[in-house]
Amino acid sequence: MNTLAKLSAYGAALALLTLGAYATGSAVGPLRSPAPASAGHEVTSGAEGAGHGDTHSGVVTETADQPAGLASSRGGYTLTPTASTPTAGTTTEFAFRVTGPDGAPVTAFDEEHTKRLHLIVVRRDTSGFQHLHPTMDPDGTWRTGLTLPTGGVYRAFADFTPTGGAATTLGVDLSVAGTYDPIVHESTRVARIDGYEVRLDGELTAGSSSPVTLTVTKDGTPVTDLQPYLGAYGHLVALRSTDLAYLHVHPDGAPNDGRTAGPQIRFLAEVPSSGTYRLFLDFQHAGVVRTAEFTVPTGPTGAAPQPVPATPGSGTPTIENHGHPAGGDSAEGGH
Repeated sequence: MNTLAKLSAYGAALALLTLGAYATGSAVGPLRSPAPASAGHEVTSGAEGAGHGDTHSGVVTETADQPAGLASSRGGYTLTPTASTPTAGTTTEFAFRVTGPDGAPVTAFDEEHTKRLHLIVVRRDTSGFQHLHPTMDPDGTWRTGLTLPTGGVYRAFADFTPTGGAATTLGVDLSVAGTYDPIVHESTRVARIDGYEVRLDGELTAGSSSPVTLTVTKDGTPVTDLQPYLGAYGHLVALRSTDLAYLHVHPDGAPNDGRTAGPQIRFLAEVPSSGTYRLFLDFQHAGVVRTAEFTVPTGPTGAAPQPVPATPGSGTPTIENHGHPAGGDSAEGGH
């Protein structure tokens, strides 16, 4: 083959190669950069998780269905304890700060349920629930006395609303030296505390706001003179058993709204997923705040409400708790 023929064959092959590459590129389309990390995330100044906001000034943070309390940093705010290794069986000072998006300690908080910050402490098996209200130093350091009776890993939740920001709940783990015997909590809708009996009615439904009713009796008699506590006749905290996701629960009604002060206390619980939840009700009567504990699976496969037994020990699972005088801790304005 002469030189001219060789060049002609080479040119034809090159043209075919170019045409094939163009066709392939047209079929595949142009390459795109990966979706930004915020894809699927929500920018909002509304409610965090299933009902409370957790973004500020357009900052993208968690997904819309991410419950609160699973991280120590969120929405630009960070919870930092000064120490996280208390000793079991002793009362020590627990101090911490909340820093803002600029890294400085936050010192301005809005009142929520009559307090500027709620501190919830519970062991990771959901035992030893405590609801405290620390006091804040001028430099933004919060302090409270804390007694953790046994060893194990505890979760401390700071529930607050920074002035100008959205309601936020941050959580940190506290490692406590000492004997640790984990407890398995059986499903129960009835709790007994110091002669009081509290029954929980209503089903927790994943993905929706679930109405629940707590009914308080004393020695078999309905309690109709409950005292306001944190701006309501009761304060309810819900934790998802698997990971201690902190769920916000809102009272339905308020003191002086024309309703009877008991025996029923109504709430709306926002449950993000199926599973088992631990619910803790703080209520006040005769000057003492008591905590009733419940273990409830989600419906419709969850257990139906159990009848209140006529006498203790009749076979209905119950939880025995003990009360404490209102204002009896080192917290700001009491418990």
